Amino acid sequence: MKFLLAKKQGMTQIFTDKGEAFAGTILTAGPITVTQVKGAEKEGYSAVQVGFGPRKAKNLSKPVAGHLKGKSFATLREFRMKDTSAHELGSEITLDAFAPGDIVRVSGVTKGKGFQGTVKRHGFHGGRRTHGQKHSEREPGSIGGSGGRAGGRVAKGIRMSGRMGGDRVTVENLKVLSVDPKAGTIIISGAVPGARGTLLEITSMPTSKHNR
Repeated sequence: MKFLLAKKQGMTQIFTDKGEAFAGTILTAGPITVTQVKGAEKEGYSAVQVGFGPRKAKNLSKPVAGHLKGKSFATLREFRMKDTSAHELGSEITLDAFAPGDIVRVSGVTKGKGFQGTVKRHGFHGGRRTHGQKHSEREPGSIGGSGGRAGGRVAKGIRMSGRMGGDRVTVENLKVLSVDPKAGTIIISGAVPGARGTLLEITSMPTSKHNR
């Protein structure tokens, strides 16, 4: 399995020789360093832990500084995999691992939108716009009922107003459109979670799961 950490920069368009246009997201991906290789015998599962991004050593806690042994990273992430033999402690993983045409999945945290009503959060239609409507254009409507499905109370899980966004989302079957190791950028088809600057995890997908 191939994997990488990157930060979202913005969106662009990629044009092919046939004149086709594809929407793409530009990601900045510096090299990531393997900080630990976990095995089933000691840790109970197989995974590769990597560090990404610069950070001042003085800002690390003593346990983390001892774990990194003189190195410092802004972020530590791990990727679970069955076979970790291809990775060694201290080795670097760069953009060269990916090539145009690769199918990947991208995981990240979506934009936080704060407290939102049902129209924006769940796509409710709101009240009707005519026939005496005055203040109910974006109201959710009835949420209970004496003889309804909930027996006169508000059912658990009913869609209502509340905090929206800030959720971890994974988007699959995205295609790598362009890779520029010199500039440290990779362009992936379509939109990916998060705002500009969001840290994203890019992993390759098994061929059997491709839907394209």
